[in-house]
Amino acid sequence: MLQLPDFPWDTIGEATARARSHPDGFIDLSVGSPVDPTPSVIADALVAAVDAHGYPATVGTPALREAVVDWFARRRGVDGLTADHVLPTIGSKELIALLPLTLGLGPGDVVVHPSLAYPTYEVGAAAVGATAVASDDPAAWPESTKLIWINSPGNPDGRVLDVPQLRAAVARARELGAVIVGDECYAELNWAGPDPTPSILDPRVVGDSRSGVLAVYSLSKQSNLAGYRAGIVAGCRRLIADVLSVRKNLGLMVPQPVQAAMAAAFADDAHVQAQRERYRERRRLLQTALERAGFVIDESSAGLYLWVSRGESSRETLALFAGLGILVAPGDFYGAAGARHVRVALTATDAAIRDAAARLELLA
Repeated sequence: MLQLPDFPWDTIGEATARARSHPDGFIDLSVGSPVDPTPSVIADALVAAVDAHGYPATVGTPALREAVVDWFARRRGVDGLTADHVLPTIGSKELIALLPLTLGLGPGDVVVHPSLAYPTYEVGAAAVGATAVASDDPAAWPESTKLIWINSPGNPDGRVLDVPQLRAAVARARELGAVIVGDECYAELNWAGPDPTPSILDPRVVGDSRSGVLAVYSLSKQSNLAGYRAGIVAGCRRLIADVLSVRKNLGLMVPQPVQAAMAAAFADDAHVQAQRERYRERRRLLQTALERAGFVIDESSAGLYLWVSRGESSRETLALFAGLGILVAPGDFYGAAGARHVRVALTATDAAIRDAAARLELLA
C-alpha cells in the first residue's frame, strides 16, 4: 500500500464539531468551495452539449483548445500558443497528483514545492517514491531535482510572484534540467490591480522558449465550477504531448459537455469580473472585522483566502474561531511555515460573511 501523508482535514474533527454546535449556526470558511451559482453562459453551453453519446477526446475539442489559447493571449499576455500547447484536465488536483508519475519520476528524484504548499504536491511525490523538498529559494534546490512546483497566487497565503521572481525560478530549473510548473489557479482573483497575476508562460519570464515549462489552471475559482472538475495544463509542446500520451492510456478524459462548458467559460470575461467583485466585497468585510479583532493579515494580495495570525499556534486560533461557530483551516496543514497562521476563505454567502464579521466584532 502507498505510504501517503495523513489527510489533514481528518485532524480537525473536534474543532469542526464545536463550530457546528454553535447556537447561532455554523459558518464554514475552511475548504474554499464556491457557493455562488454557475453562470448561465456556462450552464447553457453544458445543456446544449448534453447529447454526448460518444467517447470524448482526451486531447480536448478544437473549440476548447482554441478558447484556452485565446484566453492566455487576452488575459495573461501569453501569445504564440497553439492548440498543441494546451490540454484539458479533470480539474487541477489530479494533474498535480499524477504529474510525477506521468514524467516517470521515482526513488532518488526530488520534487520541489513551496514552503507553504497545497498538500497535493507532496502527495504526488510520495505516490512514486520521490522525495519532496519544501523550498522557496531557487539557489537551494538540489541537483537531483526533476520537478519544481511554483504556486502563484499561493494557496494558502495569497502570495504573488512577480516577473523577476518567476524568471529566476525558470532559469534555475533550466540549470537543473528540471520541469517547472506554475500552479496559477487564482490568477484572475488579483486584489492588487486590475489585471491577472503574471503567468509562468509570460514571454518576460520564459524568453523565446517554453521548453520545460508548464502552467496549470482551473475554472473552479474564477467561474464557480469546482463541481465540473474543469482544468487545463498548457506550455511546452513536447511535455504536453508526453502528458497526452499517458492520459490516453489511463483513460483520463474530460466529459464532452464539460468541455463545451469550459470553452464558454474561457471565452467570457464578464462573469469572471462579476464574481471577482463579489469576492472583493466579502474580502473587504472580513478583512475589516479581522483587523478590528486584533488579527494580522499577511500576504493575501490575490486568491480566495486571507492569511491570518494572532501570533499563537494555528490550532489555538482554530479553536478561537470554532468557539464563534466559524471553521477555518489551520496553517500547519500547509507546512511548518504556516504553524502560526490560519487560512480564512471568502467562499461563503454574503449573509454568512456578514454574520462572521459580526461575530468577530465580539473579539474587538
